Amino acid sequence: MTSIDRRSALRAGAGAALAGALATSCTDGGRATEEHPAERHAAQEHAPEQSAPSAAPSRPAPGPRSFAGQPAEIVHGPRDADKVALTFHGHGDPATAKALLAEAERAGARLTVLAVGDWLDEHPALALRILDGGHELGNHTQRHLSIAELPEAQAYAEIAECAQRLRKTTGSIGAWFRPSRTRLSTPLVTRLAHRAGYPHVLSYDVDSLDFTSPGASAVVGNVAGQIQRGSVVSLHFGYADTVAALPALLDDLDRRGLRAVTTTELLT
Repeated sequence: MTSIDRRSALRAGAGAALAGALATSCTDGGRATEEHPAERHAAQEHAPEQSAPSAAPSRPAPGPRSFAGQPAEIVHGPRDADKVALTFHGHGDPATAKALLAEAERAGARLTVLAVGDWLDEHPALALRILDGGHELGNHTQRHLSIAELPEAQAYAEIAECAQRLRKTTGSIGAWFRPSRTRLSTPLVTRLAHRAGYPHVLSYDVDSLDFTSPGASAVVGNVAGQIQRGSVVSLHFGYADTVAALPALLDDLDRRGLRAVTTTELLT
């Protein structure tokens, strides 16, 4: 049985779980801008998780690393390997997050999740769930504001407060920092991230545009039309289209001979 056949069989057994997540996940009705989770919170029926993480990690989660030869802002990985990084903005309905993690794990894919701090405050157990699945966890600011437009002190607080949440929950400030509401960093934000302990800022070269809720086939097409060896792909938790698109997206990578790995693995 080929790897694609095995994946198809596994997805058949997981269909009910994915369908349930799709039924409860939040959508944006085709909004063309990325939405902060707090803006959707009032419309969501479910309450925040009340339970704390089941246990502290036995040792700290991996922290930031400095990669020799890589720029301060990483947009793309090495082009000479059969690897890509699927990076997810961590926010939104926890049901979609769990469905995406489960689907990735069935396919042997490892993700990088850049978590919003106030999302971690509401759903702290998800931080350890991400790490327990073999994925990578990082910082996407505390409140997901337009960080490039903030005064220096407030911009630094957005980075540092999320780093503190990550350290409290996982023992480290996370492996990566990604600025909020912008693809590319500014010199100031890059400097502030370095001050907070992140040698690199993580950007991306492929935008799935899943946050516009264009439909699962469009999400797959957006990625398939741009991805290449070493690509860093931007995706999101909290969107039904992303859950529905992930199986076909992983199949497409498999056909191309590409493996979805963490960003750290992409660069090593």
